Amino acid sequence: MEKKVVFTKVLAVAGSVLVWFPVLAPFLLSLGGMITRRMLRFDYLIPAELFPFTLVGGGLLLWAALRVHMQRGLIGWGLGAAFALLFGGQGFAVATGLASGKTEPIGWVWTVALGSMIAYFFALVLVGVGGALMLRDLFKSVPRINGS
Repeated sequence: MEKKVVFTKVLAVAGSVLVWFPVLAPFLLSLGGMITRRMLRFDYLIPAELFPFTLVGGGLLLWAALRVHMQRGLIGWGLGAAFALLFGGQGFAVATGLASGKTEPIGWVWTVALGSMIAYFFALVLVGVGGALMLRDLFKSVPRINGS
């Protein structure tokens, strides 16, 4: 039984790190660039570019959540929303010509494409929060009664 718990903790830690990496990367890279170049540059597409980390980390988190029956809904629905928003938004950008540059990035078309990227980012945060809550519960120490 102890081996199952340890393996689940490893899955949850690895999954959480991999899911939070694409969320935190644009902020850390912007901060580093601001310190070295004294110029703020923020690449809001980094979370989409680091999708493989999300895919692997989300899969590990979902596997851990299914093993211990914790945060399954939050992680599962968050992952589903993230995939739908990323691929739906990119499909929309290709269909409307934003991806190729045929259409200028203005108006409602740009707003919808950018909105899907923002929603994708928040879906990743939701999955990361689910992972953090699961980690909190997995590593919660059992209180000792009467010092035993």
